[in-house]
Amino acid sequence: MEHRADIVHLASPFVLGVRGMTVAARLGVPAVAVYQTDLAGYARTYMGAGEAAAWRRIRSVHSAADLTLAPSSASMHDLKTHEVPRVKLWQRGVDTVRFRPHLRDEALRRELAPNGELIVGYVGRLAPEKHIELLAGVCGLDGVKVVVVGDGPSQPSLAEALPGAVFLGRRTGDELARIYASLDVFAHTGPFETFCQTVQEAMASGVPVVAPAAGGPLDLVAHGRTGLLVPPHDADAVRDAVQSLAADPERRITFGATARATVEGRTWAAVGDQLIGHYADVLAARQKTAVAA
Repeated sequence: MEHRADIVHLASPFVLGVRGMTVAARLGVPAVAVYQTDLAGYARTYMGAGEAAAWRRIRSVHSAADLTLAPSSASMHDLKTHEVPRVKLWQRGVDTVRFRPHLRDEALRRELAPNGELIVGYVGRLAPEKHIELLAGVCGLDGVKVVVVGDGPSQPSLAEALPGAVFLGRRTGDELARIYASLDVFAHTGPFETFCQTVQEAMASGVPVVAPAAGGPLDLVAHGRTGLLVPPHDADAVRDAVQSLAADPERRITFGATARATVEGRTWAAVGDQLIGHYADVLAARQKTAVAA
């Protein structure tokens, strides 16, 4: 570290991040680790076991950091429950200039739903842990068109599980923002989200959200104000929540407007300032320890 860093930020403290932690410790530089992925949930999904081992690994890595930053209240609770020390909350920002309601595109809506259907969208990775197959009941609703944005290993099976759905593949930037704003409802189904940035992007786009009452969405979605939270893994609850919003256009508009207003202060600049504040706290604690020694 010839540039003499004051602090090491470990964005993903596994594999390469562990080496960064080791180097920081050897040089006596404080380290801040960011918890981003529910490895225990992934172990449960992909292997049907290994959850305890995953938490041992998480605890070992994060215990070596001066501070662990969790993206949501649910993540903080999980980390503390599994005895990870020195945890604070650091949520994520959203680009409210790129993602905004004014990008709603009627031509795109006609392309996606040529019969004037209500458009329900999912955006994200197409993988088993996202449980996108829970949208099957939504596909069966009259006057509803499901639109899926993203790619991943589950795409072939989802094409069969979600009859009539439109798969747009991976989209980014302004094109993605236009798709978000053109939705009537955003539906997220994954129960293992430590934050869930796509929910926040949908809210910035003025779109009401249906999401599981688990993980990051618990902080993001105000049930009955910006969207509806449903029990995780419950396809009927997802379908019923979408159906209730489909039947109430005024409610959708109100939820969407409130969602936009809720996230307008969550700019990346504001979140960056919070991060600098966490750095300052870590450095102050190190200095205090050095003086006491």
